Amino acid sequence: TDTSSKGKTPRRPGPKKASNTERDPVGVYCRIRPLGSEDEECCVEMISSTTIQLHAPDGLKANRNGEYKETQYSFKKVFGINTTQLELFEDVAKPLVEDLIHCKNGLLFTYGVTGSGKTFTMTGSPGEGGLLPRSLDMIFNSIGPFQAKRFVFKPDDKNGMEIQSQVDALLERQKRDSQQAVPKTPSSRQKPDPEFADMISPDEACKSENVDEDGCYGVFVSYIEIYNNYIYDLLEDAPYDPIRPKWLGGSTPVQSNEYVPPQSKILREDQNHNMYVAGCTEVEVKSTEEAFEVFWKGQKKRRIANTQLNRESSRSHSVFTIKLAQAPLDADGDHILQDKNQVNVSQLCLVDLAGSERTNRTRAEGSRLREAGNINQSLMTLRTCIEVLRENQMCGTNKMVPYRDSKVTHLFKNYFDGEGKVRMIVCVNPNADDYEETVLVMRFAEMTQEVEVARPVDRPICGLAPGRRHRNQAFRDELSRRLEERGGPIDDRVLMTQLIESLPDLPTCELVDPADDQTLPRMIEVLERRHQIRQMMTEQFNKTANTVKSMLQQFDSQLSAKDYFLHDQQSKLNEKDKVILSQKTEIERLEKKSKTLEYKIDILQKTTDMYEQDKRALQQELQTREHRLQSELSERKRMEQRMQGAVTDTRLKWEKECERRVNAKQLEMQNKLWVKDEKLKQLKAIVTESSSGGSAPTERPEKPERPSRERDRNIQQKRSPSPSPLPKALPVHPKHRRSHSAGGEKWVDHKPPSNLELDTVMQPIIPNAIKVSTPSEKALSKCHKYVLRHQELASDGEIETKLIKGDVFKTRSGGQAVQFTDIETLKQVCPLAPSRKRRSGSAEGPAEGEDIENRVSS
Repeated sequence: TDTSSKGKTPRRPGPKKASNTERDPVGVYCRIRPLGSEDEECCVEMISSTTIQLHAPDGLKANRNGEYKETQYSFKKVFGINTTQLELFEDVAKPLVEDLIHCKNGLLFTYGVTGSGKTFTMTGSPGEGGLLPRSLDMIFNSIGPFQAKRFVFKPDDKNGMEIQSQVDALLERQKRDSQQAVPKTPSSRQKPDPEFADMISPDEACKSENVDEDGCYGVFVSYIEIYNNYIYDLLEDAPYDPIRPKWLGGSTPVQSNEYVPPQSKILREDQNHNMYVAGCTEVEVKSTEEAFEVFWKGQKKRRIANTQLNRESSRSHSVFTIKLAQAPLDADGDHILQDKNQVNVSQLCLVDLAGSERTNRTRAEGSRLREAGNINQSLMTLRTCIEVLRENQMCGTNKMVPYRDSKVTHLFKNYFDGEGKVRMIVCVNPNADDYEETVLVMRFAEMTQEVEVARPVDRPICGLAPGRRHRNQAFRDELSRRLEERGGPIDDRVLMTQLIESLPDLPTCELVDPADDQTLPRMIEVLERRHQIRQMMTEQFNKTANTVKSMLQQFDSQLSAKDYFLHDQQSKLNEKDKVILSQKTEIERLEKKSKTLEYKIDILQKTTDMYEQDKRALQQELQTREHRLQSELSERKRMEQRMQGAVTDTRLKWEKECERRVNAKQLEMQNKLWVKDEKLKQLKAIVTESSSGGSAPTERPEKPERPSRERDRNIQQKRSPSPSPLPKALPVHPKHRRSHSAGGEKWVDHKPPSNLELDTVMQPIIPNAIKVSTPSEKALSKCHKYVLRHQELASDGEIETKLIKGDVFKTRSGGQAVQFTDIETLKQVCPLAPSRKRRSGSAEGPAEGEDIENRVSS
């Protein structure tokens, strides 16, 4: 596991499976190859038997995100540079071969960058055989004595096996022998490379001890490659015709003896939903040498090329499949049981994946570039499938795994869905030049070992009694031993051979002379001697036959005794079987009763759960209603308090309004009385002056002092306790005309949203104005004047409004600017305030009196 990585998908329990299938993680192993030379920089360090650490090379600096730093990765096991091929085989491939012999499938593939040692790990070299030859050697060392004759097992071209009778198998063998007698084509006379003759020493031979001796076995191998996402059969023989030319492309046929690639194959699905290559050649082999010869025949056809990173770089993915067919012997232990349903077929796929590579390092061009692109694309599809499988298992999702995007993943989809064990060997080149590719390989390996594959189940075996082959062989050995002790068949055969050799030859029977008296007597003598020898042979044969009959009778008597003993034992076994059957019946009855009780318990438990749910729902509803009632009560209290406050505020407001209206009415009446008094005084003076007849000027009577407003207010409150109607508008000065504001210019009336509405009688009105809350260049371009309404608190506590005015003009850059020219201040004054009464009486009273006097005189 990468100890420095963060943000990984957490493991969460996935959905429950219907079956209790046990699952095992994919076994991922790591193998480190030695450096090519001592001067190369190493970037891989083996910390323990399960952990390695990657160091960024000196020439590669860490970026901001810290991508290139020391990281550790853990595997099931790490094999160092001193690991032998035998140690690797015993830890990785030997358990898969054991499972193959026990009817379980397996998949083993090597993964890594180009030049990391994948092909060497799989194939090996002289004296250091890889996983493939050692697997074949272990299979034939284990099942060698129990192999069926050739052509007894026959592929049915549908990923299955058929069993042929002994006669059909014999005819197939004779046909094969006759074909081998015919001279083969030049291409088929090639022999395997002699340097691969001895790849495994006898001291390193492995063998499985747990082999079923009551079965017959047949081994079939096939070899394919996946090149540019096409499948080719490497064991298919291309017919060689020296007369007819081959088409190698172009418009005209060209005769050539060169190798022509075979036609691509397609993938199909058998009746068990397993994927297989349709039309693939399956060769039956009987020894390790023969199997490896078939492998080497296909290996010479595999596509390899010379690149900048590897002299013999694999340009395709190769798949070598070992298929093992098993069938049980019959009850006598002589022949294979002729039942196709009893045939078990298991297979082990050894996959050598092509290495991922970067074209900027290999400098690939043309076909090499296309091959590299297809290789990287298929490996990317494999990585995507592993990612989706990991996400589905860890997060409980059900995303579709894109197996069909590549032939490699489509062919092996059954293994990841639970058809056998999956093992992967990650080959690592510690060279610092491969650091970036090695990091990607490590991340893929880390993710792969988090994927779990269903554990394969044991296949059912035949129901016949075990040890049939051993008992048959023991019977034959015992019969031969007894015949030898009695001087039977062996001595009799010697005697019969001697008698046959002692038969005299017949003389010539030609008679040329009637008086010949020697030829006939000699003929009679020879015939009599031959007759005597024939009688002796008959007697000897009868004697031997009688001996064999007596021995057979003895065997029959012994067999009858054994049969009686077996019958007795069988009767006891039958009694035991009856007891076991009765016990099974009782157990089944108890199990049914237990299931019935469990069913009742489940029903009661469900009923209890339903009642508990209803109880909780009712309690929750009751709590909700109580909470709602409490909230309604509190809301009602708040509403009552709010209404009481509103009533109090309204009462105080009306009291103040009534007081204001009474004061205003009292002031109005006082002014009217004062005006009437003045008029009466003036009339009185005029009448007095006219009656006296004098022309002397008269003095204007002094204005009587206006009574105190406070006293008038008290008198008015005593006279009229009820509120009076609103007074008329107070006398004001003539309207002041703002010539600048009421002209023909257009104004921008800037009134900030924070200003308050005063609701006073006199408000500034600016016609032809654009009212804005925020000035903009667009508004300023349409107007000539600008006014800003600014509010602030005056010294007497009232709100003071300032109208700041200015001219709008264009700037040299094309914008708009404002030059302020005037400030007008508006104040709010309450006429009923005590501090204002004396000042207003002294200022406004004479002017009003003069007005009245002028009106009266006129």
